Amino acid sequence: MNTPESVPTTHRLRLARTLLRILVLLPWLLLLLAGGYALVRFVPDEPVVHADPVEHFKYGSTGGERASGFPYWIWQALPTVCAEHLPGPGYASLGLIFEEGRDLPVGVSKRRHLGIDRVFLNCAACHAGLVRDTPAAPARLVVGMPAHRFDILAFQRFFFECAAGPTFSREFIVPEIERLSGGLGLVDRYLVYPVAIALMRERLLMLRARFGFVSAQAPWGPGRVDTFNAAKVLFNFPVERLPARERLGAADFPSIWNQRKRMQRDDGERMELHWDGNNTHTEERNKSAAFGTGTTPPTIDLAAISRVEAWLLDLAPPAWPLPVDKTLAARGAALYAHYCADCHGASGSDFAGPKVGHVTPIADIATDPARLDSYTRDLAVNQATLYAGYPHRFRHFRKTWGYANMPLDGIWLRAPYLHNGSVPTLRDLLEPAFARPTCFARGGTLIDAVRVGFASAADPAQCAAPTGRAQTATDHFLFDTTLPGNGNSGHEGPAYGTDLPAADKDALVEYLKTF
Repeated sequence: MNTPESVPTTHRLRLARTLLRILVLLPWLLLLLAGGYALVRFVPDEPVVHADPVEHFKYGSTGGERASGFPYWIWQALPTVCAEHLPGPGYASLGLIFEEGRDLPVGVSKRRHLGIDRVFLNCAACHAGLVRDTPAAPARLVVGMPAHRFDILAFQRFFFECAAGPTFSREFIVPEIERLSGGLGLVDRYLVYPVAIALMRERLLMLRARFGFVSAQAPWGPGRVDTFNAAKVLFNFPVERLPARERLGAADFPSIWNQRKRMQRDDGERMELHWDGNNTHTEERNKSAAFGTGTTPPTIDLAAISRVEAWLLDLAPPAWPLPVDKTLAARGAALYAHYCADCHGASGSDFAGPKVGHVTPIADIATDPARLDSYTRDLAVNQATLYAGYPHRFRHFRKTWGYANMPLDGIWLRAPYLHNGSVPTLRDLLEPAFARPTCFARGGTLIDAVRVGFASAADPAQCAAPTGRAQTATDHFLFDTTLPGNGNSGHEGPAYGTDLPAADKDALVEYLKTF
């Protein structure tokens, strides 16, 4: 029987036992809560999905955000934090295109991965551009055309130089994220973003060192990329030790329309793809291109890429938007059939021709060899190891000795011309090399309605200035054809129509407007 004196003691014992149980269980409870938070926060891998195939092409993920993605809010903060490394305000100064109401440019996708929204490039970054039909017309977006304003080398250098500077730190970036986002939670402010900033800086500095060989090259300019030297870095080639001719291969972005028609040529074989025809399978070509969007064999989003591939099979280029002289074009059609059709197809929609999709030897075409020389047997052998163990292992990359004959669909939107973008207009391409411009401005949006290309705003005085002149504005980049890799010779002589009378050349250009 409890005495009055023993009751408080009993209550105290019970209370002590309860407190002991709580103390024992509390760490487990906290661990459970932390685990649940981590599970919900850091495990999901969720890309932003777009039902419309055009929107998916412009903003859908290829999987590159998983391994190479930039945390969304760091991406948004850097143009302010590192403004001195940009040629102008924001990412638009690098040639990226912003549509009204969008927080990300065309060609940049978003994916929730490891607890943060991450962004990186997708296919549209290199294959969408802006066009103006007349000086007063607003610029309109055309998907599938080369991204002739995007300066991918300047884009790369912006992040590298930003990471190497003092402002790439939590002290500068986190406050800017707070300002842009409207505030961060404690976990994000003191843990997630400080760690993300440190990891991103470390990775960028590593890549900066690996791509150091590019710093010795002249700026490529907008609309150009050195795809396969980047691939050599991926395979850990000692790039600095390679012969000089193998380290320079900048070439224009291609158009990507009518992919189904590019799968077969007249002889029943597949067309030779890329500028040098180093692959015959669009599937491998596309997966190879996806490496430029940050993907790796384990991270590539095959389902998302398949959606883009299916849509591109029958995507056609837009029609020439201005009047065409039908009489002159009809005269040009006969000239095209004689001089061009065998190599480039019967028309802009009919790719039949005995040499279409075949490689013309460099000795015959005589265009600048840098892009051809940059792709080597050693690289082809290494590419054959990609996706080893997967059913889609690469099997069709090979070294060639010339440049592939391409169909000309949408040719009016594919300026400048030749594989390295060294000739500003189709009319210039019909002149012998000595009569082609040695300097012109790349990156403009206004159609040259007469010569077909983009109108150049280059000042002749600027073109006569020494190399090293200001080349920052995307629409006024002065392209110097005397620099290595930029040569504008070749594709000339009687077989290519450069000996024709001026009136015939004008007629041929008029007909090409219908492509």
